[in-house]
Amino acid sequence: MRTEPTWRIPVGILGLLAALSLYGIAIANFVHPLIGGWAGLAQAAIYAGLGLVWLLPLKRFLIWMETGRWG
Repeated sequence: MRTEPTWRIPVGILGLLAALSLYGIAIANFVHPLIGGWAGLAQAAIYAGLGLVWLLPLKRFLIWMETGRWG
């Protein structure tokens, strides 16, 4: 087991924060104009789905942060 921290963890956290910020800005700029007039429940469903999509590549990214390998 690793006892010393690696550069991948802080870099990975900063990268994740940057990517999530850009993703949120993109969703706000591109999706909201399309669904802004929809019923609130329909908007909530779309935003909930989009809020979960970013989790799909997260497992491989976390593995990279810990091991340096992508899988």
